[in-house]
Amino acid sequence: MEMVLVRHGEPEWVVDGLNIDHPPLTERGRRQAAHMAEALSGEPFHEILASPLERARETAAPLYVRQGRTPVIEEWLREIRSPVWQGTPREKADVAFAEERLRPSHERWHGLAQLGGEANRDFIERIRAGCKAFLIARGIEAIPGDLPVWRIDNPEMRICLVAHAGTNSAVISYLLGLQPTPWEWDRFVLGHASITRLEALQLGDGFTFALTRLADVEHLAVEDRTL
Repeated sequence: MEMVLVRHGEPEWVVDGLNIDHPPLTERGRRQAAHMAEALSGEPFHEILASPLERARETAAPLYVRQGRTPVIEEWLREIRSPVWQGTPREKADVAFAEERLRPSHERWHGLAQLGGEANRDFIERIRAGCKAFLIARGIEAIPGDLPVWRIDNPEMRICLVAHAGTNSAVISYLLGLQPTPWEWDRFVLGHASITRLEALQLGDGFTFALTRLADVEHLAVEDRTL
């Protein structure tokens, strides 16, 4: 059983100094997506699923084309919901994120909720719940206990998820059995169009997930490696 997590390519967050809430990819981001698709084109996947946000859908598009598949959207993969920045000066978002990072650790669970965004705690709970339901539907379920041991009905299954830094980081944390933090984005640094792999290793009473590759960008030229 292998889970392959792809982060979207570089998005165009700012145009003419103004914020874009749901941006498309930049030209470099489209190039990153094409190289990611080339790197994964020959790999067999039972499923390839993408977040509904435009930057993830655009990133997944060349992979679907190379594998001759119809795009499949998975709603729970959606990134944390930010406040509405659309059309505001970029400095407004920059200042809010900078102030959030300076808060005491436990206060960071609130994220930017006071500005209308999704709280970090709510986001991580949403991703963990979505991931749990997604896996159970495919015969993959955590065995009750204090260790991260899983029942996996089909150990040959391979799934690719094309999503976001926050989403993918929360999934990694969940599969490895780690306690969540309000800064999952910073705990696992995932570059644009990077490829992360988690493989299920067999134990005497089930399986455990191992992080076999984190944020691989070897398929990208040095000048195309962005965060």
